[in-house]
Amino acid sequence: MQTITLENKAILVTGAAGFIGSNLVKRLLNDTRTATIIGIDNMNDYYDVSLKEYRQKQLQDTRFIFIRGDIADRQLIDRIFAEHKPAVVVNLAAQAGVRYSITNPDAYIQSNLIGFYNILEACRYNPVEHLVYASSSSVYGSNKKVPYSTDDKVDNPVSLYAATKKSNELLAHAYSKLYNIPSTGLRFFTVYGPAGRPDMAYFGFTNKLRKGETIQIFNYGNCKRDFTYVDDIVEGVVRIMQGAPEKKNGEDGLPLPPYNVYNIGNSSPENLLNFVDILQQELIRAGVLPEDYDFEAHKQLVPMQPGDVPVTFADTTPLERDYGFRPSTPLRQGLRAFAEWYVEFYK
Repeated sequence: MQTITLENKAILVTGAAGFIGSNLVKRLLNDTRTATIIGIDNMNDYYDVSLKEYRQKQLQDTRFIFIRGDIADRQLIDRIFAEHKPAVVVNLAAQAGVRYSITNPDAYIQSNLIGFYNILEACRYNPVEHLVYASSSSVYGSNKKVPYSTDDKVDNPVSLYAATKKSNELLAHAYSKLYNIPSTGLRFFTVYGPAGRPDMAYFGFTNKLRKGETIQIFNYGNCKRDFTYVDDIVEGVVRIMQGAPEKKNGEDGLPLPPYNVYNIGNSSPENLLNFVDILQQELIRAGVLPEDYDFEAHKQLVPMQPGDVPVTFADTTPLERDYGFRPSTPLRQGLRAFAEWYVEFYK
């Protein structure tokens, strides 16, 4: 492991107005005194832009430079690297969501493939100490073996989104091997928390319940998800940024790819019905829903959706071994923080 200091460095965070990106920038501004953080985000309208603007407003700091633009714009990316010379790059910009990829494949090819390729090319021609990038638990597809290990074969994606994320890992591996770029991919597991993504179940459910609409629970409630609180994700990212895979040569004298992939998940899958039950309790506690809310009347159990998987479950042993960290925020604590934020934001 190559130790990297973040002080006196330029750090590029793509997707900086996104859910994980904005939380990461905030944390980096708090943790460092002399680092400059460059954020890029295209502020697209895949979901409510006012949420992205809200997150971005929390990041007012002289050490934070925000650029509104798209990582699929090669000239812009090259210009950012030439001007700011980032030593550490965290690529979180991506078109997210499994279901949207079924109807809008173009967005995924642009952002997740062309955009990521642009970042890799820029890392190739600039002295980048560590490239950290978001992959996803969706790469495991309908893997029957649980918990999911990064040693598992992941060649059966069940959505285009998953296929693009697996492609990111393959591209990063090739660039690490060919150009000796230290890169670490992070397979995130169902990230949730305050100011999260409205297309995620917990947020969408909350919006619907508040309006008195019925929520649909897929696979008749028999799905399990490894819900991971956003602060745990950020903690993992910050630790990994500071420990890059070591550059070393193999027996043939050629570089071994300085390349790693880790799961970041809570490694305790929750049944969806249990999850929704805790969510509605916390929404009542926060005052989003009335005390006498008839939850049973507002839920409907329906079959599985295309592109969905029945269970996600992270094996985080390598993360614990290499970085001394495992996510551990209890679901109720995380959903309480979300419910309290929701009241504030929508009052």
